[in-house]
Amino acid sequence: MHRRKFLKETTLAGSALIASSILPFNSLYAAVKDDTKNISILHTNDVHSRLEPFPMDGSRNAGLGGVAARAALIKDIRQKTENVLLLDAGDIFQGTPYFNLYKGEPEIKAMSLMGYDAATMGNHDFDAGLENFANQLIHANFPIVVCNYDFNNTPMEGKYLPYTIVKKGKLKIGILGVGIEGKGLIPADLFGNTIYNNPIECANNAANKLKKEGCDLIICLSHLGDKYNDDKISDEILAKETYDIDLIIGGHTHKFFKEPRKYNNRKNKITLVNQVGWAGIQLGRLDYTFSKIKNKNLANSETVVIGGKSSE
Repeated sequence: MHRRKFLKETTLAGSALIASSILPFNSLYAAVKDDTKNISILHTNDVHSRLEPFPMDGSRNAGLGGVAARAALIKDIRQKTENVLLLDAGDIFQGTPYFNLYKGEPEIKAMSLMGYDAATMGNHDFDAGLENFANQLIHANFPIVVCNYDFNNTPMEGKYLPYTIVKKGKLKIGILGVGIEGKGLIPADLFGNTIYNNPIECANNAANKLKKEGCDLIICLSHLGDKYNDDKISDEILAKETYDIDLIIGGHTHKFFKEPRKYNNRKNKITLVNQVGWAGIQLGRLDYTFSKIKNKNLANSETVVIGGKSSE
């Protein structure tokens, strides 16, 4: 009898002990789960004044692109997603008669209406001169970010930022930009008094400042290009030489990535690079989650064809 009573009491005590050890864990798990934050990063590059879809002429890109279809897609994503960031990696201008006639005004107005959060400059954004680009920015409700161009004593002085911080919900996203070397690519009279500085050094300095500001994610909008056969600075080289940049959204080389590329940076952490072709044919989407358990994690990536079907 005493033995049975002892076993019963021991079992009850053991169950209580197990329950007490499980409850705090469950409470902690619930707290961590509730703490999870999400953001969807949408991005374009090298749109080149493609405001209308490609003509229905039987060519490979027939019917693709166009700001109306892109705007509708972005609106749909925003309605279904809590935190959305919209970015562009340069070469907004040049490529269709719209630019020849209006010098970039409809392109900037369209981006403003779509709610872009930031963009950087590409080499073709110099094509009508710096004064023209600066003048078109009166139509922009988003910043131009570039940290390795010194625009002092040019029409762009005071009209750009080396980096910016965008808050989405409880997340702080740091965004910086880097531009390609103008020599041999941009006519000297169009580049004007712009001073080109080393993009790796400038990007690392800007990213370090953003880290000190407590940014949850640091993004570089780059118009350096994917990679080259020589030692020209590229997104690949920047990714390997960075310390604090989590994601590089690239442009210039018009590459259609099937998925983001992964590189080990100077801290032996992953820096991702993504690029989505040209002419606004594709919209890149990267979904990040943030939690106390996994810190930041790329949960999903896909490329949405404008006027077509998703891939990946």
